[in-house]
Amino acid sequence: MAVLSLAASPAHAAPKYAGIVVDANTGKVLYGDDPDGLRYPASLTKMMTLYMTFEALESGRIRLDSKVPISANAAKEPPSKLGVRAGGSVTVDQAIKALVTRSANDIATALGEFVGGSESRFAQLMTNKARALGMTRTTYRNAHGLPNTAQMTTARDQARLGMALRQHFPQYYGYFSTRSFKFGKQTIGNHNRLLGSVDGVDGIKTGYIRAAGFNLVTSMQKDGRSIVGVVIGGRSGASRDAQMRKLVAEYFPKASRGGKGALIAQAPSAPVGDALAAAGRLAALDLPTSGPLPQVRYEEQQVAAAYAPSQKRSGEALKALADVAVPIPAPEYVPAEQGDAGSDEVDAVTTASTTANIPAATVSGWVIQVGVSPNQALASELLQKAQDKGGKVLRTAKPFTVAVNANGEQLYRARFGGFESQKTAVNTCNALKKQGVNCWASQQ
Repeated sequence: MAVLSLAASPAHAAPKYAGIVVDANTGKVLYGDDPDGLRYPASLTKMMTLYMTFEALESGRIRLDSKVPISANAAKEPPSKLGVRAGGSVTVDQAIKALVTRSANDIATALGEFVGGSESRFAQLMTNKARALGMTRTTYRNAHGLPNTAQMTTARDQARLGMALRQHFPQYYGYFSTRSFKFGKQTIGNHNRLLGSVDGVDGIKTGYIRAAGFNLVTSMQKDGRSIVGVVIGGRSGASRDAQMRKLVAEYFPKASRGGKGALIAQAPSAPVGDALAAAGRLAALDLPTSGPLPQVRYEEQQVAAAYAPSQKRSGEALKALADVAVPIPAPEYVPAEQGDAGSDEVDAVTTASTTANIPAATVSGWVIQVGVSPNQALASELLQKAQDKGGKVLRTAKPFTVAVNANGEQLYRARFGGFESQKTAVNTCNALKKQGVNCWASQQ
């Protein structure tokens, strides 16, 4: 058995770049770099959250002055957030402005619950709407864009959504050019640095999580020309913005003048019940509910095999995976790079690991296993997720990872050591289960 240890901050593959520029008058692709490669949308997700909100406004189901209640679930979302306490409320108008400026995660969740009944139900409707708009490779699992390995998209799909927002809701599209808005004593500025600095730019949205990099969808209209550009996987906010400036400068003059626009057709709306059922089927077909990073999932068959529930497995592999939830990485809350012109746009804050990983060879006795992954970094993230949820329950526990080769399948066990007896390990595991962490105790 090979034994590997990880540092407290797991290494992650650098986000892969993807970009596209589309002539919005004709639909012609003027520039493309891996436009159909799967990527994490991060807060570009909120573009669809707003699309669904605009649709509800247009149908009369809600109004701009309708009150959006803030649930405990919404209030506990990590920053960026508006910070409204559970039990409070904001108007739909305030909620829209909070999303296009601060990219508020708490308000995105609240809007999802308000429009869809629950955030999970809303995510199903978002996925169904994506299909109706022709976004064939996009799947949603939440309303804000914080990490979920099944929530994925492409640069082409995001360009299509950007054009759909402008075409389908011209009466609301102006929200995306909001430079700032006042909420209480706060004056909240827009994260989109191209607004006001590039003539003709009228929105749309920024986004960032570590696994995605720095993302941006930009709409530009001037002198009869109209384009939508998408940059995903920027190394910093400043470099992403510089790339977008370069793209619009080079390709905007090549866009056609005039025309009615490349219409983004929308499939007829189905009854809510039918839409939910269809969304569930489509989501299940397109992507697993969790898994490794996109470049790993789709480029390494052996990793995908580790998640195939129908595949016949060796006894050791089955033992390794038994009673353990398929790993979903914990959200990575990291600040933007120091000196980055867009450093205040980050959609989350830092949470450090409470305990550094230790060499597995130094651990003996009883341990708790919280997950198994075919990826070292994800196994370490499972430990972080358990620490975040477990709190003081794991205060003195020692996190470590163990690599096992089960009949040619490389797996990584995420474990905590430092337990004096079986009773202590079992009691700790039971306490973790009450916090929503699947686990089991065993001897190292």
